[in-house]
Amino acid sequence: MSGYFLLTFVLATLFSMAGAGAGIALIPILHFLGIDFNLAKATGLFVGFSTTVTSSVMNWRRGVLRIRRVLPLALTLPIFAPLGAQLSRLVDPTLVKLLFALFLIFSASMMLFFKKQPKAHIDAAWVMGLLGAVVGTLAGLLGVGGGNLLLPMLILLGFPPKEVAVAVSFVVPFSALSSFLSYATFVTIDWALLGACVAGAVAGGVAGNHLLHTRLSPQQVRKVIAAILYLLAIRLLWSVWG
Repeated sequence: MSGYFLLTFVLATLFSMAGAGAGIALIPILHFLGIDFNLAKATGLFVGFSTTVTSSVMNWRRGVLRIRRVLPLALTLPIFAPLGAQLSRLVDPTLVKLLFALFLIFSASMMLFFKKQPKAHIDAAWVMGLLGAVVGTLAGLLGVGGGNLLLPMLILLGFPPKEVAVAVSFVVPFSALSSFLSYATFVTIDWALLGACVAGAVAGGVAGNHLLHTRLSPQQVRKVIAAILYLLAIRLLWSVWG
């Protein structure tokens, strides 16, 4: 299990330097190492929950969270994410892997090319609720927390980038935990694997925060992460079609 700890530690260190979660890369790598895809997703989800719940609580206690604006998301995400997880049992695994590869490409492209400019000013409760339902279902199906999908959508809807970061860090733990619990109903959890990955992620997050002031700028780190995600997407597509 030391190998899984080291793998997660390296990924978490790198991704935390860019303010991102490592689960999106951990899931396909675990699968390439022979872990069942659904077990890899469940593990990645709990890792995501473990590394984001602390910042969620801290933002709430600091009073920087506008709960009323994100409440529809906080309610609909944990409701629909488990439904998406259960849906993964009915969808062809090949299609799920294909969608995950497209999600990797989307996330990498957002890191490289997305400009944080709002296109509208919409924060109606029903819009936030609908967004939470759609993102939650897709996130549960793919086994991710949904932050990579929510962040650009909220910015496009007119939320200030700093407020978006706080909102996403608040709602993602709800989505990740509910999805994990849903996967746990039909996946046999490897608790040793889970513990090693969580420990590696927590340690890597601490290390990444300490390395934020190194010669590597966040922009350079994002380019490295984007390259990794593109390579993982290509490898996953090859496993599907190769």
